[in-house]
Amino acid sequence: MTEAVVVGSGPNGLAAGLTLAASGLRVRIIEAAETLGGGVRSSELTLPGLLHDECSGFHPLAVESPFAQRFDLAGAGLTWRWAPTEFAHPLPGGGGAVAVRSVEETARGLGDGGAGWRRVFGPLTERFGTISQEFLQPVLHVPRHPVHLARFGAYAGLPASLLARRFGSPEAQALFAGVAAHAMRPFGSPASSAIGVALTTAAHRYGWPVAEGGSASIRDAILARAKEHGVTWETGRRIDSLDELGDVDLVMLDTAPGAAARIIGDRLPGRVRRGYRRYRHGPGAFKMEFAVAEGVPWTFEGAREAGTVHLGGTRQEMARSERETCAGRMPGKPFVLVGQQFRADPSRSADGVHPLYAYAHVPAGYDGDAAELITRRIEEYAPGFRDRILATHVRSPADLAEHNANYVGGDVVTGANDALQLVFRPRATLRPYSTGVPGVYLCSAATPPGAGAHGMCGYIAALAALDHMKNR
Repeated sequence: MTEAVVVGSGPNGLAAGLTLAASGLRVRIIEAAETLGGGVRSSELTLPGLLHDECSGFHPLAVESPFAQRFDLAGAGLTWRWAPTEFAHPLPGGGGAVAVRSVEETARGLGDGGAGWRRVFGPLTERFGTISQEFLQPVLHVPRHPVHLARFGAYAGLPASLLARRFGSPEAQALFAGVAAHAMRPFGSPASSAIGVALTTAAHRYGWPVAEGGSASIRDAILARAKEHGVTWETGRRIDSLDELGDVDLVMLDTAPGAAARIIGDRLPGRVRRGYRRYRHGPGAFKMEFAVAEGVPWTFEGAREAGTVHLGGTRQEMARSERETCAGRMPGKPFVLVGQQFRADPSRSADGVHPLYAYAHVPAGYDGDAAELITRRIEEYAPGFRDRILATHVRSPADLAEHNANYVGGDVVTGANDALQLVFRPRATLRPYSTGVPGVYLCSAATPPGAGAHGMCGYIAALAALDHMKNR
């Protein structure tokens, strides 16, 4: 029987292992941490009974991904839950905007910006089932739905600052800019709209759900299927060289490109090594967890029932803070994302105390303490928040990188989302999963289609590996 080893157990490593095992290979997964899951782990980080997601918290692209559908993760115990509204963006002065599943209902709350919102997201939402299948794979491919993909690309390729101006009202502009900020790119850069367009359309089509019982439930569902196919694993073992893996037929690396180069060593072809060394990581995240009595007292009522709340002020303010962050300077008022997963999944709370998830965009490798900045940012839009805090847990960029080696410099999306790297990741090649070493493949979020708990990087990488094996 053909034997495969997967190094790393994030959602992509697990997806790769399951896909290979389902094709008849004997699969072993090796994880450096003491627990499996990478970006889909959950635990009680503040107080007993409060369940926090350790990294990835919302999963709009995982609900109906080809990987999830093929292996029926819902049948393996994965249940999705949705907050009453998908995301909100408070503005200074107490106003703001809210996105719900309905494009029309969202547009009605955006004043003069509603018409532009309908024009952009109405047609994209209707076609998103086919569009998402196109971009949840390498960008360089022959599209099955070229017209739908072209419409998506016409917006995705724009600078976020330019597309945001099409939404006439300040509320609509800020609502879109808050999602575009997920790319961690300057708003004036080419294709900085891509992540914002994809995630906003996904919110209207699928919502921004959370996994019931925490993001670790995604891991558990994949592992349940993996057990059915005989996958084995071990934890607490760091791999530094292919030689440590013994005589195996196939190796899948769920690692950042730099780590892959270190593990492969001198076997790596020079052109690939140069490509991996040139791979760019983006800004970092500074993450905080709060235990909050009775929830956050948002001034903007629309934020109270939202799963996600973006704190960045106006479009112009966000443009400044993201530009500063990407330039390596810590802004005084950073962009902060607040996750209220308990609004969708009340089982995460206990006795009227709720787990709150928040992170600020910070420069790569930022070594300062942004805890007070984050707290102050929330307090700005929710006076009295500070008085409700019962406990906190902090992870700096260095802590995040130690917790998950793929998060270089605190880069939780495993790679800068600039225009070139959106197309060519991890390097300029038509075979992005191949390392150039026979039988060794890269399957992390540094490969297409990029970050997220959808598992598609690992799934497609495994399919590519299987295809190459058949054609040898």
